[in-house]
Amino acid sequence: MGRIDNSGDWSHRLSPSLDEIEALAIEAYGNLPVELRTLCQEIRFVVADFPDDEVIEEMELDTPFDILGLFEGRPYGASSMPQTGEMTNRILLYRRPILDYWAENEESLGAVVTHVLVHEIGHHFGLSDENMEALEEAADNP
Repeated sequence: MGRIDNSGDWSHRLSPSLDEIEALAIEAYGNLPVELRTLCQEIRFVVADFPDDEVIEEMELDTPFDILGLFEGRPYGASSMPQTGEMTNRILLYRRPILDYWAENEESLGAVVTHVLVHEIGHHFGLSDENMEALEEAADNP
């Protein structure tokens, strides 16, 4: 769980690192219902500062700040047996766009990472916005 820091002393703070964003994602993922985590099967979290050029081109993004995360993996309903050479499911989180979004909104960084995580999983599995909101609530309040 995140801690609220009311000290107001920003003079020595640094922006969260790739590893710190990953830790927030792993914590949020661990708070999701086990049924959803089972659907995701084995999953990896990858945090990068920005999406690579291939993602930018494929998603037709105007800037690398236009995407906060991406789910890559086996399509929903596909065979549960992995194919030779197939990578495990993964969620990519893009640190700089996430931090930019965080700076512009009145949400904790943990809530933003949870939102991105839930929405990437939700879009992959075809969940409704209402279902995704319920999952976010569950992850924020384990």
